[in-house]
Amino acid sequence: MPLPIVTKEFNHILRILNTNVDGACNVMYAITKIFGIGRRFSNLVLKKAEIDLKQRAGGLTPEEVEKVMRILEDPQAFNIPLWFLNRQKDWKSGKNFQNYGSQVAITLRDDLERLKKIRSHRGLRHYWGIRVRGQHTKTTGRVGRTVAGSK
Repeated sequence: MPLPIVTKEFNHILRILNTNVDGACNVMYAITKIFGIGRRFSNLVLKKAEIDLKQRAGGLTPEEVEKVMRILEDPQAFNIPLWFLNRQKDWKSGKNFQNYGSQVAITLRDDLERLKKIRSHRGLRHYWGIRVRGQHTKTTGRVGRTVAGSK
């Protein structure tokens, strides 16, 4: 990847939503470094912000960075569909929003603790440390356990 021509306005490292973003990458792929934001979501956010997808992240103006941050913080205000968000109908608030950064891990931990607390099937299997999604467990996934049938 050839490095862009460095000018005074070029930033090699951007700080977006408490994440260091590489300024030499394309904007679309640079934003995906923020945990909880994938390629399709970053593509949609940049289109809503009217930013060229092929542009380098270091060449963004502060106004463009601010616009991207506003869209990421409140995607519904910019007509991003609800099915595109990674947190739909939150069980506490009942709202739809996009989780990013450290909030993804916090939300996942809260959800697993809730499942364990209400003693659901999924919660119990998480608690026991065994497969949760219906996989076979008779012969696979024996990491750290004794192997049955060995002589």
